[in-house]
Amino acid sequence: MAKRPRDSGADLFSRAAAEDRGTTPLAERMRPRTLDDLVGQERLVGDKGPLRRAIEADRLPSLILFGPPGAGKTTIARLLAETCKARFVPFSAVLNGVPELRKILEEAREARVYRRERTILFVDEIHRFNRAQQDAFLPFVEDGTITLVGATTENPSFAVNAALLSRCRAMRLDPLSVQHLVTVLRRALADDTRGLGALELEAEDEALSAIAELAQGDARRALTALELTVDLLPPGAPLTLAAVRDAQSAPNLRHDKKGDDHYAVVSAFIKSMRGSDPDAALYWMARMLEAGEDPLFVSRRMIIFASEDIGNADPRALSVAVAADQAFQRMGMPEGIHPLAQACTYLATSPKSNAAIAAYMAAAEDVRAHGSLPVPLHLRPGSTAIDRADGFGKDYSYSHEEEGAFSGAQRYFPDALPEPRYYAPKGSGFEAQILARIEAWHRARVR
Repeated sequence: MAKRPRDSGADLFSRAAAEDRGTTPLAERMRPRTLDDLVGQERLVGDKGPLRRAIEADRLPSLILFGPPGAGKTTIARLLAETCKARFVPFSAVLNGVPELRKILEEAREARVYRRERTILFVDEIHRFNRAQQDAFLPFVEDGTITLVGATTENPSFAVNAALLSRCRAMRLDPLSVQHLVTVLRRALADDTRGLGALELEAEDEALSAIAELAQGDARRALTALELTVDLLPPGAPLTLAAVRDAQSAPNLRHDKKGDDHYAVVSAFIKSMRGSDPDAALYWMARMLEAGEDPLFVSRRMIIFASEDIGNADPRALSVAVAADQAFQRMGMPEGIHPLAQACTYLATSPKSNAAIAAYMAAAEDVRAHGSLPVPLHLRPGSTAIDRADGFGKDYSYSHEEEGAFSGAQRYFPDALPEPRYYAPKGSGFEAQILARIEAWHRARVR
């Protein structure tokens, strides 16, 4: 194995800067320094992981590391160079171009020929290179001048050209679980040198779990959120769930108001349609239009109403509202009042249901509560050899081949969720038919 090159002055300066708590973000300071410190990717770097075995055999191949942000792609590349005693040369496909790449490759050739030094070239966002640019790596990977480690959030089967991909080993990184991220956060709170240990903070388990859930599998995002929350804490205060919510809540959006009376009339217009009173709805619409309100504002409110308050009770309502908006834009005033009045009376007299938007809000609540749960393997597209090897698409039941075009035994939710029923049609109008259909499917499902 080649002797590890000594750090240059610039390298020493960079390392010192990376540990400066005044200028360096917590996420960078807490970057793992050994493979054993890496959390959540044991499948790749654990005792029996393929990367660990390749290092121990001194046969590290060129790699394409792909996975979500914050899963550890850059960290793994750095640790591979450290463990293999190789030169580590980072290169960004966003910030650098082919001229810089040629210079790096020539330096790697000289290091190999004259100093017997191995070079690990880390190319971040390798999918940003086009096919011709990716081809520039080929001869240097083939003759061993560099060990290429490319990182991408995209599927390499589509993002990396076939010639380069065939010379590399593609390895998928998984998003970090909430438990993994809590471990990362606790390490940062306990580390006196690089982390926040000197503050001796008391941290509630619920607070750390909340930060981990907000991060959605991204260690960098979790540590950044922790640092922001701690920065906003009063001296000596504990890290609580309430503190996390205060620090991470988004500011309310502001908009230009035209006055309380304006919004009172708009509210009355919408509530009259919701209450199925076409006469009152026409009155409040006339109040707005006669006062000089933009008719397109009124038509936009009716489009929203058709979907929000009628929905599948009368699916035609949305088409009527959209058509009225388009007709007005063709006709203008005063003739354009005809389609607006028609839409207003149609919406007011339609059966009402907010079941669709209520179902979405319930689903969104589960998304916020559970984060980005993994898609079950049988629902993922098995369109490439890499995907199929990982079990993507296996045992998927194609509904059109089932009796009644219904796969009663197939599950569509993430494994960590039960099977909630968000959409509850109220039986108004056309939703009566939908409700009967859903109930029949529910009885036929295998549990």
